Amino acid sequence: MLRSWYQGRSWLTALRPLSQLYRQVAQRRRQRYLDDPAASWQPPVPLIVVGNITLGGTGKTPMVIWLVEHLRARGLRVGVISRGYGAQPPVLPWRIRPDEDTPAQAGDEPLLIARRCRVPVVIDPDRPRAGRELLEQAAIDVIISDDGLQHYRMGRTLEVLMLDHARGLGNARCLPEGPLREPASRLDSVDLIVRNGAAVDADDGFAMQLQATELVNLATGQRVNPAEWKAPPRVQAVAGIGNPDRFRRTLESLGFIPTLQAFADHAGYNADSFAAFDHGEPLIMTEKDAVKCAGFAREHWWYLRVDAQLSAAFATALHQRLDSHLPSSRTTSL
Repeated sequence: MLRSWYQGRSWLTALRPLSQLYRQVAQRRRQRYLDDPAASWQPPVPLIVVGNITLGGTGKTPMVIWLVEHLRARGLRVGVISRGYGAQPPVLPWRIRPDEDTPAQAGDEPLLIARRCRVPVVIDPDRPRAGRELLEQAAIDVIISDDGLQHYRMGRTLEVLMLDHARGLGNARCLPEGPLREPASRLDSVDLIVRNGAAVDADDGFAMQLQATELVNLATGQRVNPAEWKAPPRVQAVAGIGNPDRFRRTLESLGFIPTLQAFADHAGYNADSFAAFDHGEPLIMTEKDAVKCAGFAREHWWYLRVDAQLSAAFATALHQRLDSHLPSSRTTSL
């Protein structure tokens, strides 16, 4: 279905009545919260939502990590809340313990953020409850919500909407005829639009590039600059993310010749998951997949670390919108 949405298949028009109904329900739901702000939890500190209106990967997690590191470098105390897709913690809400929790307990993306950034991360499908727990457990100046654009019970200060630059909005239809969770007109109401994969900033959004920084061996911790890779370029590539083909293209841009093994987004793994194609040649996976494979990794397994790259213009636009919501003593400077 995902491929059909982006290839403009004509048979999808048969789903238009359902798509129109979905669109109406989504619009009415959002309008209900716009008409009654008291129905949403309004946090006492700024809350930035990083989300999307399309199904499939758009780079939300790298964007969250960039925001955490950028704001923290400017002296702000940052915390993250997330639904924790697929997580099964002992209780909810749950503050992630980065060195103790498993991906099954914490969810792959929240655990990745907690381990990479070392900031408080709380998971709960009830995001207002997650936010309140975060504020009770830590001194926080800014909350970042990993996803949750359509979670309107959660009040927000800024909305950062992520788009895959190559795929855009597909056929620009709502589910199930197209990939949209909300009508395309929703783009007009968000604060900042970021296009993952775009080369330069434009009127329709700021550019974000994912820069490959190093290859990390899951078993030994060895770190290698991709330009200094000494092994043969033919590798197995594992990607259990929303847009696996992007990972293949990234590896190709680094000079690798990958055979992509695509898994479902948030797929769970065990020691036998790769047995059908793992014959001892180098195997490179995403960092999100590596979080779930560290406990049974083999010595020829690596993950590719990537970091989001955004322009100074994006940082300026972010602070123009954020600083007015911070106490003067916490106002950031570029």
